[in-house]
Amino acid sequence: MKSGARALGVAESYRADTSTLAGVVTRVDCTVDGVAFDTCSVGGTDATTAIASIFAALGRDDIQYLLAAGIAPAWYNVIELSRLHDLTETPVLSVSFEASDGLDDAIRDAFDGEAARRRLDSYRALPERQSVALGDDTVYVRSVGIDDDEAAAVVRAFTPEGGRPEPLRVARLVARGGDAFRRQVEDG
Repeated sequence: MKSGARALGVAESYRADTSTLAGVVTRVDCTVDGVAFDTCSVGGTDATTAIASIFAALGRDDIQYLLAAGIAPAWYNVIELSRLHDLTETPVLSVSFEASDGLDDAIRDAFDGEAARRRLDSYRALPERQSVALGDDTVYVRSVGIDDDEAAAVVRAFTPEGGRPEPLRVARLVARGGDAFRRQVEDG
C-alpha cells in the first residue's frame, strides 16, 4: 500500500443519551492529519447519518477507506454499511474486536415492535464478518465497496502493532476526550 494512503477511522464514546463520534484521518504510516466530530443518539438509528456527516465535514477527497469501530455503536444504533458506502462513495469496513454469535437476540431483548424490526432489518442486511489475523490478535471485518481480501489487507496495513487499526485506536482516544470535554461544558 502506498505510504500516502489514508483512512478515516470512526469510534464513539458515551455516558448518557448522546454519543460523541470522532473521525480521525490517518495515513498508512500512522500520521494523523484530520479530525472531526459529530453525535448520534444512544439507542437511536442515526449513526450512519452521523458518520456520513463526519466524512462530509472533513471535505477530503484523499480518504480511500472508511473504518468504523463495531457495527452497532451507541446501544444498537446499527451502521448501515451499504448506505454509508453510497453516501461517501468510499469503501467502508466495520471492524469489531470480539467473536460473537450475532446481535439478533440482544436487539430483540432491548427493543420491541417497530424499533426492534428496523434494527434487525438493518443488521441482517449487513455482509458477513470475516476474521482477520493481526499477529496474535484477531479482528472481525464486514466490508462494502471492497472485496474481502483487499479489506483484510487494508486492516493489516493500518495496524502497525497490536490488534486495533491505528485510525480506530486514535479515534477511540479522541472520542473519549471529546465526550469528556462535551460533558464538562454541559455540566457548566
